[in-house]
Amino acid sequence: MDSVLPSLSFLLMAVSGWVYRHQLIVIEFLQAGNRLLKARLSGKRIRFTDAERVLLARKAKAVGRKALLKLDTIVSSDTLLRWHRRLVVQKWNFAHRRGPGRPGITREIAELIVRMAQENPKWGYTRIQGALANLRHQVGRGTVANVLNRNGIEPAPERSKHTKWSTFLKAHWKVFAAIDFLTVEVWTGRGLVTHYLLFVISLADRVVQVLGVTAKPDEAWMLQIGHNLIDTESGALCGKRYLIIDRDTTYTDQFRRLVREAGTEVIRLPPMSPNLNAYAERFVRSIKYQCLNRMIFIGQALLRRAVYEFMGHYHAERNHQGLGNRLVRGHPIAVHDNGIVQRRQRLGGMLNFYYCKAA
Repeated sequence: MDSVLPSLSFLLMAVSGWVYRHQLIVIEFLQAGNRLLKARLSGKRIRFTDAERVLLARKAKAVGRKALLKLDTIVSSDTLLRWHRRLVVQKWNFAHRRGPGRPGITREIAELIVRMAQENPKWGYTRIQGALANLRHQVGRGTVANVLNRNGIEPAPERSKHTKWSTFLKAHWKVFAAIDFLTVEVWTGRGLVTHYLLFVISLADRVVQVLGVTAKPDEAWMLQIGHNLIDTESGALCGKRYLIIDRDTTYTDQFRRLVREAGTEVIRLPPMSPNLNAYAERFVRSIKYQCLNRMIFIGQALLRRAVYEFMGHYHAERNHQGLGNRLVRGHPIAVHDNGIVQRRQRLGGMLNFYYCKAA
C-alpha cells in the first residue's frame, strides 16, 4: 500500500503537467488566431450585439485583468471590464419598478397659467394658484413656478418691471401712428428712377394717408411733409401722441424736432427691427402685392393714379382681418333679396369689389 501512494502522486503530477502544457498550447493557438483576425480587420470596427457583450464581459471578469493583459483579445481589456461594470449597474437599476409619481397637469392648465401671468404682471405664484382654485383647478405653488420657468416668464417682482411692446401699444392704441417709406421704380426720360412714397398709418383703425411721392426725399421736402403732418385741421397726426419711425436718415433731426414741438412724441425703433413697425410693413406688402408690383409705371403721374385708386379700394372696398374682416371706412352696401351681383373694378379689373344691386 505504501508503494502505491508515490506511484499515484507521480501519475497525478504527470497528468497535471500534461493538461497545463496542453492549455498553454491551446492558449497560444487562440492568441495566434486573434492576432491574425485583428490584422485582417485592421481599421474596421467590430460591432457586437448586446448578448455578445454580456457573454464576453462575464468571461472577462472570470479571467481577471492581469490575465487579460497577457492575452491578445479582440477588444481591449478595459473595454471588456467596462462592459462588466455596465452589467453591474443594470443589475442594481430599479427604475422599471418605480411608479409614475404625481400626475402632471394638462396642457390646458399650463396654458392658462402662462396666460394669467402675461395678462397680470403683478400676480405672484400664490395669486395665480388662488385664481386657478377659483376655477376648480388644484395646482401646487411649485407647479405654477415650474410652468412659468419653462416658458421663460420671470417672477412677479421682475415681470412687473417690464412692459411688453404689444401691451404698451394696446394701452395707447388710439393715439399711435406709424410712418414709413416704400420704393417704386418708374420709367422716365432719364431711364429707370426710384421714387419714394411716404405714408402714415393710424394703428387703431388702419386708416392710411399718403403724404407724398418724390424721387428726391431731401430735407426741404421732409420739412414740408412735417408741416402737413402737424396741421391742426387736416394733418394726419391730429389727436396722435406717438409717432413710430425707423432709423432711416431721411427722418432728420429737424423733422423729428418739428413733430415733437407740435406735441407728438417720436419713437425711434432699434436698427433692423421691422417687426416693431408691423402695421406699416403690412400695408407696404398689401399695396405692392395687390397693385404696384403688377404694373409698369411710365412717369410719376401713372404712379400717382395707381396709388389713388388703391387707396380708394383699401379704405372702402377691402376687408381687413385685423378689424374683424370689416371695411376700414363705411359699411358694405346693403344686400337686396334677389339682387344682381355687381362688380366694381379699379385699374382695369386688378382691384374688384362685389355688391348686390336691387333688381
